[in-house]
Amino acid sequence: MSLNKRNERRLYLRFALILAAVCGLLLTEACGVRSDMQDQPRYDAYEKSDFFSDGRSSRDYPEGTVARGHLEDNKAFFTGKIDNPDPNAQAATSTDANGNTVVASFPNAITEFPLPVTKELIDRGEDRYKIYCMVCHGQFGDGDGMVVRRGFPQPPTYHDDRLRNAPVGHFFDVITNGWGKMNPYGYQVQAADRWAIVAYIRTLQLSRNPDSNLKMTSTANSNTGAPVPAKPEIPAANAATNRGGTR
Repeated sequence: MSLNKRNERRLYLRFALILAAVCGLLLTEACGVRSDMQDQPRYDAYEKSDFFSDGRSSRDYPEGTVARGHLEDNKAFFTGKIDNPDPNAQAATSTDANGNTVVASFPNAITEFPLPVTKELIDRGEDRYKIYCMVCHGQFGDGDGMVVRRGFPQPPTYHDDRLRNAPVGHFFDVITNGWGKMNPYGYQVQAADRWAIVAYIRTLQLSRNPDSNLKMTSTANSNTGAPVPAKPEIPAANAATNRGGTR
């Protein structure tokens, strides 16, 4: 091998070593930066803190904080309760033949719908009822849903005098917060859909008692001009007089 060839080879090896050293240095620096990013000076959820006197890193929202779009200042619409309800009012309860603890009085509950009652609202309520309610309460509100037929405790029928005389706010409150063996659905069903379900329950009650004093009136009608049907239309397949199927 000639002298020039050997010098070129040595020069190439030196360049390769220098390049490898530079790459190794850059890689070390990059790893150091990544480690710093992974180990940021912040608290994880529920992590203990020595900075705050209560030892908690998670802080409470300032009093009066409301998430954007969630002011919910319409008490009747979002709670089913009257304005300025009596917090000390206690509902009278009793036990039915199936062991359910049932409400016999309805303090603070509103008696009229806080939104216009329309056919569209009732149709929406029927759709939501079949998704969330029918499995226990049955297709026509008799408390004979499919899970009841398979051994789950039977809920009260919507067609007894107690619930026919119950104000609409009671049904909304029970859907929202649950009652007895029924779980709350406030986190699953938005408020407008809960009122739609209540409207459909009233429709089921009216289908059995078309001459009763049940009302589908709404406090919102005077503001919106929306019509309120005295006897909402019920699809023929759901009419209580056509109660086919096994029990």
